[in-house]
Amino acid sequence: MDKLNINQWAEEDRPREKMMQKGAEALSDAELLAILIGSGNTEESAVSLMQRILVSCGNDLNQLGKWEIRDFSRFKGFGPAKSLTIMAALELGKRRNLQERPERATIRCSKDIYDLFHPLLCDLSQEEFWVLLMNQAARVIDKVRISRGGIDQTTADVRSILREALLQRATQIALIHNHPSGNPRPSNDDQRLTQLVQKGAQTMNIRLTDHVIITDGKYYSFNDEGCI
Repeated sequence: MDKLNINQWAEEDRPREKMMQKGAEALSDAELLAILIGSGNTEESAVSLMQRILVSCGNDLNQLGKWEIRDFSRFKGFGPAKSLTIMAALELGKRRNLQERPERATIRCSKDIYDLFHPLLCDLSQEEFWVLLMNQAARVIDKVRISRGGIDQTTADVRSILREALLQRATQIALIHNHPSGNPRPSNDDQRLTQLVQKGAQTMNIRLTDHVIITDGKYYSFNDEGCI
C-alpha cells in the first residue's frame, strides 16, 4: 500500500488548507511539522505520525531539536530526508531566536546572559566555553567561543579569554559555558578557572561580572551566588 500524500488526506486533516484559511498560528505543532514532511506511512497520516513523535519527546520542541537521524528512524516512514527536513526547520527556529536578540543588548543580570546564550548552548552534547565582551555601560560588544570540549569537560585558556577582551577593548566580561549533563552546579575546575580569570582581569582593569553555567532550562550564576 502506498503512503498517503498530503493531498489525499481527509479534509479535516489537511494542515496546508487550514493554514491558508486560518493562518499558521491556528495550527498545532504536529500540523506544522506534518506540512514539512508531506506524507506519513501506510498506516497513518503525517499529522498522526508527527503527533506520535511529539508524544515520545514530551511534546517539547526543545527536546525534538536534540534528536538526530537515528532517533527519527525509529518511526515507520521516517527516512533521512524527512529527518533532515525537521532538523533543519528547528535549527532555523533557533537562529531566528538568536537574530531577534540585538547584539548590542544591555546586560543587567544573569538572566540576560542566560537568555542570550541558551539558544546557542541548550542542545549541545559537549561543553563549549564562551566569553561575553561588554563596554563600560554593560552593552554587548561581542560573544566569542573560546573552546569546545568533549562530552564531560572543556578547557579554557585564561590568556585567550583576556586577549579577546583586550582586542575588542572590553571593560567588562562574563564567562559562559554549558553542562550537557543537565546539572548546573560548578565543578572544582569551574571555580578555579573563575578565580584565575578574575585575578588576571583585575590586573588589566577589566571587570569579571559573572560566570554563568547553562543547562536546558536551568543555570547557575557565580554572581548571584556571591562567588564573584
